[in-house]
Amino acid sequence: MALYGSRLAEDPSMPVMPETARRYGPTPGVPSSSAQDPFFPGKVVRSQAVEENTLGRSGSVPTMSGFDGRSSRKPSNRDEFDGPHQFLHPPPAGSVAAQERDLPHVPTNLLVQEQDAFLSQVHDRLSQCAFDFVAKYQFPIPLEQDKRPVQVPSDREWTEWVFLLKRLATKRRIPARVLYQGQIKQLITVLENSLEMRHAAKHQSRPLKDDRNVLQLISAGLQVAKILKDAACMEYINNLYLHTERIIEARKGTPAFLA
Repeated sequence: MALYGSRLAEDPSMPVMPETARRYGPTPGVPSSSAQDPFFPGKVVRSQAVEENTLGRSGSVPTMSGFDGRSSRKPSNRDEFDGPHQFLHPPPAGSVAAQERDLPHVPTNLLVQEQDAFLSQVHDRLSQCAFDFVAKYQFPIPLEQDKRPVQVPSDREWTEWVFLLKRLATKRRIPARVLYQGQIKQLITVLENSLEMRHAAKHQSRPLKDDRNVLQLISAGLQVAKILKDAACMEYINNLYLHTERIIEARKGTPAFLA
């Protein structure tokens, strides 16, 4: 008992303080209003007055913005363009003038009715392709209250088939082996390239498309059939592409289509 000095002899009821705490005294840098726990050297016991003064009456921890309790987070309507950014040097005047000239003529030899007919055929054939693909490999189709269960390809528009296939791909429900050359990473890109098909086929009030744009959309559908390894659909769309291309070639140079 002599290890702790004479204080224990003076008052036997006093808690025993470790020797390290008695030897070194208060921890440097600790405010005078704080005390050290006699049983855990280095642990600061803050007084109630200090706690109340720090937290304030509301009991909230002060913030960095003036200790007023308000959050310093940015408003939710701000985006990355409100933060640090840069502007590019304007192009030379000559380049601007060249860009703002009248756009060059792009051949448009197909009538609007023909464009609608060709793109609608691709749209419907792609829906059949997606329907067969999902049915063949028994991929799940989530049930939705506002939509009928899928019985035929036309129960879903092409955009809805694209969404389903993209979700199956991102959730890794589609194995690479069922795709052309295992191109699972390219599947979403190929599907997105064909999305314009639905808008072109269903919204017939859209502006007339030039020949290259129509062929591009048909080609996008061809790539979908290819990556899904549907030979019948691929053959159908390829024949439609060749047929459309022949019509365009036959009309080139015809006065009625040189407008």
